Amino acid sequence: MDNWRKSSYSGPGDGNECVEIANTPTHVAVRDSKTPTRAPLAFPAPAFAAFLEALKKDSYPGS
Repeated sequence: MDNWRKSSYSGPGDGNECVEIANTPTHVAVRDSKTPTRAPLAFPAPAFAAFLEALKKDSYPGS
């Protein structure tokens, strides 16, 4: 995969270290930006989308 991207929250003040994600038509891969040559974790796209939605709900109580 060559379309890795970082969160917009990862900046110079954060040491530029965070997780990166890359999409394929069926999966989302996740890796640590500090060790990009290690094997990434891959999740089915629907499961990753559900995970992100759950995070958003937990971030905003009452939503």
